[in-house]
Amino acid sequence: MSANKIHELLGDKAEYYLGHTCTTISKSSIHLPSPSHLDDVWTQSNRNVQTLRSIGTLMNNGRLSGSGYVSILPVDQGIEHSGGASFAPNPIYFDPENIVKLAIEGGCNAVASTYGVLGSVARKYAHKIPFIVKVNHNEFISYPNKFDQIMFGTIKDAWNMGAVAVGATIYFGSDESARQIVEVAKAFEYAHELGMATVLWCYLRNGSFKKDGVDYHTAADLTGQANHLGVTIQADIIKQKLPTNNGGYNAINFGKTSKLVYDNLTTDHPIDLARYQVANCYMGRVGLINSGGESKGATDMAEAVMTAVVNKRAGGMGLISGRKAFQKPMTEGVQLLNTIQDVYLDNSVTIA
Repeated sequence: MSANKIHELLGDKAEYYLGHTCTTISKSSIHLPSPSHLDDVWTQSNRNVQTLRSIGTLMNNGRLSGSGYVSILPVDQGIEHSGGASFAPNPIYFDPENIVKLAIEGGCNAVASTYGVLGSVARKYAHKIPFIVKVNHNEFISYPNKFDQIMFGTIKDAWNMGAVAVGATIYFGSDESARQIVEVAKAFEYAHELGMATVLWCYLRNGSFKKDGVDYHTAADLTGQANHLGVTIQADIIKQKLPTNNGGYNAINFGKTSKLVYDNLTTDHPIDLARYQVANCYMGRVGLINSGGESKGATDMAEAVMTAVVNKRAGGMGLISGRKAFQKPMTEGVQLLNTIQDVYLDNSVTIA
């Protein structure tokens, strides 16, 4: 995809996103993604040699191989949302093999899915594309609905099926978050011991995070702190929703923050808000990948490109896009994934 195509998809917002200069947290402070990211950052850490090799395997696969950026296909929505809600638009993805095929055809660094999905095709595909096994889920069939991440399998089983990494979700701010933090921290410790990388979905979940009609679940200050907790339990990659607003601490009137966060470290520009998320990932030592969000049909491509541009220019490491890719015909899903990757391969899209 050419730079002109990126401009075209961004429309009248092209200059807003591509011409922005970040004057809050300097790009010189960020450990930016690069072909030498593993050597520059991770070899200084406590990660063992097997885990370093797994991170390298993840970074050196697909169309973004060797760039320092990652493109991951996540398909855990069959549990998180329900099989019907997820796969009715395109029933071929009830078959796990098609999920893996989409990731391979789409040039992704890795495919992230459930124990069942990846385990059912492991012998055929674990050596062809890196597997990220999602180890916990929100069981969403209880009535009334409840929101709690529970373990669905074991770290050893993920290792046995040839996984390069494991993934998990924590609902920070929820009543169950303390238990989830302990569970996932222990799981990640064991995954590292076995030599697998770790990816954490850092989501906020609390009814009080909505106030006066504003949803602060994607506020930069709150999601930034969720990221900071995630890297504390030694996630190697943080997955976070793109920030849409700021000031959650102040609006809800809880916890601790600083006026400098809002006056000096952020503005209302999406790239500056995402830069604050990156800063909370140890200034980019741990890679930030943002999620692609739900599929809305005709606007999916433009929204995916916007998200990729914001993430890249903020100092993030890539995109993890699921529903926008698998809830449409496979050829269109491949095209969307490739378009996202083209943003990261385009040297004209620079760090802000």
